[in-house]
Amino acid sequence: MAQVIECVPNFSEGRDINVINKIADTIKSVEGVKLLHIDIGYDANRTVMTFAGGMHAVIYAAFKAIQIAQEHIDMSKHYGEHPRIGAVDVCPIIPIANITIKEVSKIAQNLAQIVGSELNIPVYCYEEAAIHSNKRNLADCRRGEYEGIPNKISNHEWVPDFGPCEFNKKSGITVIGARNILIAYNVTLNTKDIRIAKEIAQTVRESGHNRDKVNLKDRLKCLKAIGWYMKEYNAVQVSMNLTNFSITGIHTAFEAVSEIAKRYNIEVIGSELIGLAPEKALIHAGIFYASGQVTKLSKKEIIDIAVNKLMLNKHEEFIPRQRIIEYLINL
Repeated sequence: MAQVIECVPNFSEGRDINVINKIADTIKSVEGVKLLHIDIGYDANRTVMTFAGGMHAVIYAAFKAIQIAQEHIDMSKHYGEHPRIGAVDVCPIIPIANITIKEVSKIAQNLAQIVGSELNIPVYCYEEAAIHSNKRNLADCRRGEYEGIPNKISNHEWVPDFGPCEFNKKSGITVIGARNILIAYNVTLNTKDIRIAKEIAQTVRESGHNRDKVNLKDRLKCLKAIGWYMKEYNAVQVSMNLTNFSITGIHTAFEAVSEIAKRYNIEVIGSELIGLAPEKALIHAGIFYASGQVTKLSKKEIIDIAVNKLMLNKHEEFIPRQRIIEYLINL
């Protein structure tokens, strides 16, 4: 059976549609690769592209996309709400079918080596592809962001794994790795107070600071979160990464943020997926909200319940056939 991998590079450009289109066209031009989804964030000034296919085709498409981003994105002029360290901020490779995470880790390291040597971009390897344990966590790799790179790489513990050990002013650092499926999920609150969003994010995420001020029972395993203001919505969001949706699902994150928001006398007014999600994640949420009725419902009805209860239609129409991984790659 054919091996299928997915790549979800995050580009530090969410405003220049010409640049975004150049990158997308490059990915689409590679035979054996299917561009599944493009998520453009103006306020975050960031675009997430999701594509999948055979191993060699996906890695070639990833390299070409990084090359085009290097040519057209200048990090010295970049600003946005989302933390970032490079023009291609992060480039994870994900096993989808008939391939192990160990195999994907080697593939990711090979891509990192090629990007470092041929494009002269400093690269860190993270998650399952990490060569050094201190670089395993993406947040640690990104800490200090683009502006902090000169100081960061002067520390022997943060010498790039591949590429030159020098500040690339235009491209910054790219973080490449291997991981399992992650769900990027944002919950919108009816306030403009960024302080509240940050406090809720700190409360729900698995690890954080100010432990004396945080109720530890509110923390959720396998969840990372930050708070930010979204000018587009004139409201703040709790922006989360669910690194294992079987442990902490979309509905669990949604309900936790909703419950904690009530302590501030504010409400959730919508939520959104960034990129794609597995069918199972929405099925789990639908079953949670359907309660005892689930045996009478079709799969489509269960997913529709999840979309409704999670308010996924509030910011834009949520069309399952365009946002569920399995539907797009026919698995």
